[in-house]
Amino acid sequence: MSGLSPDAIAEAYRASCLAELDALKPGNVHVFGDGHRMAVADFVTSAAVSAPHLAAPGARVGRRVLAAMEATLHAVGQNTNLGILLLCAPLALAADRGGTWREALLQVLDTLDPADAADVFAAIRAANPGGLGKAERHDVTGTEAPASLSAAMAEAAPRDRIARAYVTGFADLFTIGLPALSAARAKGLAPPWSTTAVFLAYLGSVPDSHVARKHGTERAEALRLEAEALLALDLSVPPISELLARDRSWKAENLNPGTSADMTVATLFADRLFAGETATP
Repeated sequence: MSGLSPDAIAEAYRASCLAELDALKPGNVHVFGDGHRMAVADFVTSAAVSAPHLAAPGARVGRRVLAAMEATLHAVGQNTNLGILLLCAPLALAADRGGTWREALLQVLDTLDPADAADVFAAIRAANPGGLGKAERHDVTGTEAPASLSAAMAEAAPRDRIARAYVTGFADLFTIGLPALSAARAKGLAPPWSTTAVFLAYLGSVPDSHVARKHGTERAEALRLEAEALLALDLSVPPISELLARDRSWKAENLNPGTSADMTVATLFADRLFAGETATP
């Protein structure tokens, strides 16, 4: 596969961000309801202003993340998409380079350099995401970035699903997200509900990292079990009332399964970028 144009990558990214917003994702921001002091419009603007930077031709992963984060903060004044950018930047560079997409993605992850680390850590500090705490090594609140972004991600991987993606070759996309998307389509679900199915698959499979950072691992596991029960719902007859009730309940507890939402965007983005290849395990 030859590399995609910057315009095609940017459009795939914007479309994926908007498609994720169209889906009812309990506890998260979506067209059925704002939440966590953020509105749908913030995410729409964030997608628009970050897309050109995420798709910048030839740019390395770190440069894409930092430039897109700076554009987002300038436009909306808060962190709406750090996790999305961290996941989508390697995918965008893999699409830019072309070739078999999993091989291209692994090459991107294997060639991260100190400049990538410096830019990614600068983006994280600028975004100031909640619940990070302190780390003995590779602390993002420090003044110096590590020489190896891969090493920093490996250390964070046990407690952060996005970091884990960097050290597993985005394994969750292949074991959770893309299979859930394929299964939803096989059932004939309309796009918003196939996206809901992907979100629930992530949330019901592994404790959400964002929830765990802010509320602890026990509450994150309890939320996972609640989401696992929702997997039995028939989304072909959309259970809007039930999902909205869960949405209100989780938001009342300030539970925001943001990592699951970020992984959902990355799944939709990969599917758009590498259509025809993503079905291959």
